[in-house]
Amino acid sequence: MNTAAAGAKNAERLMQVLLAPVISEKSTFVGEKNNQYTFRVTSNATKPEIKAAVELMFSTKDKKIEVLSVQVANVKGKEKRFGGALGRRKGWKKAYVRLKPGHEINFAAGETR
Repeated sequence: MNTAAAGAKNAERLMQVLLAPVISEKSTFVGEKNNQYTFRVTSNATKPEIKAAVELMFSTKDKKIEVLSVQVANVKGKEKRFGGALGRRKGWKKAYVRLKPGHEINFAAGETR
């Protein structure tokens, strides 16, 4: 496989790593305090892949987003009851992405600064 095809496949993989931002009271508090953003990511994503995916997806022509660090947590699914039957929701992976000072992601406007 040539390098152009490998690069295209890698970019395709990076576009699938981030599933959604996690918008909660805790993630908002952490984001304001430490310049961190919280994302739901695929369960087999690695820290370098998450870093590259954030830099790829949120950078624009005039402003490049730079990631300082990535922390990852596996969230266990909750136990749920339906009558007498016990079940469990699916677990998922959460990533805390810290940006370099002066960089920010604005989800509401769909822009980066």
